[in-house]
Amino acid sequence: MNSFRLVGPLIRLLDAEKAHSFTLWCLKKGVAPSQKVTPDPILQTSIWGREFTNPLGLAAGFDKNAEVVKPMLAQGFGFTEVGSITPRAQPGNPKPRIFRLSEDKAVINRMGFNNAGAVAAAENLSELRKQPLNGLLGVNLGKNKDTAVALDDYEMGAKQLCHFADYIVINVSSPNTPGLRALQDRKELEILIVGVQRVLLEEMGEKAPPLVLKIAPDLTEADKVDIAAVALDLALDGLTITNTTIERPSSLKSNHRSETGGLSGAPLFDASTRVLSDMYRLTEGKIPLIGVGGISSGEQAYQKIRAGASLIQLYSALVYFGPPLVTEILEDLSRLLKRDGYNSVSEAVGAEHN
Repeated sequence: MNSFRLVGPLIRLLDAEKAHSFTLWCLKKGVAPSQKVTPDPILQTSIWGREFTNPLGLAAGFDKNAEVVKPMLAQGFGFTEVGSITPRAQPGNPKPRIFRLSEDKAVINRMGFNNAGAVAAAENLSELRKQPLNGLLGVNLGKNKDTAVALDDYEMGAKQLCHFADYIVINVSSPNTPGLRALQDRKELEILIVGVQRVLLEEMGEKAPPLVLKIAPDLTEADKVDIAAVALDLALDGLTITNTTIERPSSLKSNHRSETGGLSGAPLFDASTRVLSDMYRLTEGKIPLIGVGGISSGEQAYQKIRAGASLIQLYSALVYFGPPLVTEILEDLSRLLKRDGYNSVSEAVGAEHN
């Protein structure tokens, strides 16, 4: 029997942030069950010269301090992404700052990059890397709220954490840090990417992890064109599309719909997938894309892949459907690929554009 059907509703009786903290505690103590996933060869994919057993990952935000990497990979994910991690520890925004929109299968958060800082994350990751991982690991970098020159923080974070990462993400798209999204402007982006690329090269040379940029869904057409041009010009390794949205669809029913912060979950699916499709077209399919936003089924995962995603991520759907969703999505995705005559995930990437 799916134990989450019993436990999930009880956990949701807690305040959203307390429920998250309790979940992390259970995972750290080893009392959360793992999922039995039989790897299907059709789901294996190779990105950046790295082998993924499947393309489904856990998005950043769940494991901010790299505390539960192994237990989450044990749920069946092909990879997980920790963070966002800032150079210095910071408490984030005042509570309450997470709101469940249960009627909409959505979440609004205004966390504000609360985390224990890069030194603490490095200690956790160093211990973690003493043994092989059953999956790949991304490290998501943010900036401290009071840092005047953003590049300083991203360079510092990259220097401290790149040795532990299978890929590095520059997060400039959270709506909860003042001025952060302005870093998506073309000139700011160029300065940021070049700076972090230089640090990665200095630290690790040819062994440097791939560098990925995470962007917002709330972009103008001109923004998208500029970001694609910068990504191509600077040989960026990937784009994560997208972060949460500041838009509030008229379809929202929950009493929490007017809370400030970033909206994630089901209502984000269509908007994030449109941006994903646009960026695949604008980058001419030359850059691997990670599709995230509103995925809660194998069919939606498949839509992201056909729109241009080489990898996909989820987070908010776990609040409502729990870890069993991971195996459900992988089984459905495998079935859909075979139904349409594909031999691998990579063959289906960007199929809607063909």
